[in-house]
Amino acid sequence: MSITRRIVPATALAGAMMLVATGCVAGENPSANPAEPSGDWSSSTLTLDWATYNPLSLIIRDQGILEEIVGDSVTVEWVQSAGSNKANELLRAGSIDVGSTAGSAAFLARANGSPIKVINIYSQPEWAAIVVPADSEITSLEQLAGTSIAATKGTDPYFFLLQALEVGGLSVDDVEVQNLQHADGRSALEGGSVDAWSGLDPIMAAAEVESGATLIYRNVDFNTYGFLNATEDFIDNHADLAQAVVDAYEQARSWALENPEETAALLAEVAGIDLAVATTVIEERSNLDVSGIPGAAQVAVLEKILPVLLADGDVQGGQAALDDALSSIVHAEFAEKAVNGG
Repeated sequence: MSITRRIVPATALAGAMMLVATGCVAGENPSANPAEPSGDWSSSTLTLDWATYNPLSLIIRDQGILEEIVGDSVTVEWVQSAGSNKANELLRAGSIDVGSTAGSAAFLARANGSPIKVINIYSQPEWAAIVVPADSEITSLEQLAGTSIAATKGTDPYFFLLQALEVGGLSVDDVEVQNLQHADGRSALEGGSVDAWSGLDPIMAAAEVESGATLIYRNVDFNTYGFLNATEDFIDNHADLAQAVVDAYEQARSWALENPEETAALLAEVAGIDLAVATTVIEERSNLDVSGIPGAAQVAVLEKILPVLLADGDVQGGQAALDDALSSIVHAEFAEKAVNGG
């Protein structure tokens, strides 16, 4: 069967309303396995993101895995996310049904009222670090005092920065944070308009190899998991399609673990980076061999950053909103079925 994908620019969707369900309601798919294309799905359209920081999304999109699962009766639309903050914006606007973010970004979004939940874990990455240019005299966190640092607010690198500053005896008030998208952060670093950058792979790994950038602080414990998120409306009213997406992710995970070289090659092609850089990202900084079922491990990581989020003042509801988000963000049902077979 020939598979045609429809790639939708994010800018064309940013103001779109939530997709209106068509056909039967969730749970009425007569197929015993909702992943089998029966032509009777809860919507005729499914929109989700792909991102270079989410290797599994690249595999699903490239191989047409999801299109094979849902068949010809569902049009699969793909939208690129440039960062967790952008994925959250698209989810909040209803422009995508499923989006990939860092766990910290999903947690912050839910605490601030975005009705999203994590339905699958796509990786356990070490994807953020503090980066300085090749000729920098900065070698420690303490030396960041009074400097200008690029970071994308609402993403893991930003929360990584906040925690790193604390390690260095500093706070966000001791530096000037320039809120730039990840790729723009690299450009600012190399152009000399900032002194440091809280980077994100694969852009960060490319800066190391291509520009001689130096990672002065790494801490895998400050990196939260890769969360695959869906809105509560999508979970409640399109459970069949949510299950199809998670099934596709688990298929992609198995393929990636069996084919790391091909996965790195795909990342290099899509991200426009050197194969050696992509190989570093896949084989050294992206643990794809992690359970896709969200649960206690992810909640424990979010608990660690809760005080950081509270101190940063970006949560309108304060402690109560963060506590509520922590207790309600996980929806493990689809991943449990995909991983455990039913």
